[in-house]
Amino acid sequence: MIQLSLMAPGDVARTVAAHARARRVALGLTQQDVADRSGVNIWTLRRFEASGKLAFDALIRVAVVLDAVEEFGALFPEPEFRSLDEVIDRPKRRRGKRRTAAP
Repeated sequence: MIQLSLMAPGDVARTVAAHARARRVALGLTQQDVADRSGVNIWTLRRFEASGKLAFDALIRVAVVLDAVEEFGALFPEPEFRSLDEVIDRPKRRRGKRRTAAP
């Protein structure tokens, strides 16, 4: 597995696009198949595979077609604590003050 954390953002995007293309090919789908099933314009899909640029909602629709949407659940994991002190010392969530309507 490639360590994405060591890459620049553009390189991460291109790597994700390359993985999506490889998965599409492995599933025997054409770009047109994915475009039709996802509702993403064919030219947008082609640009994604070439450059990695794609709106997030379109990326999710493509991932659904490629049966890879579950992986989005791992994007923002909860932090892992190594000790009870880390749990106790973690910053508390603070709520914003309510604004009251002007009289």
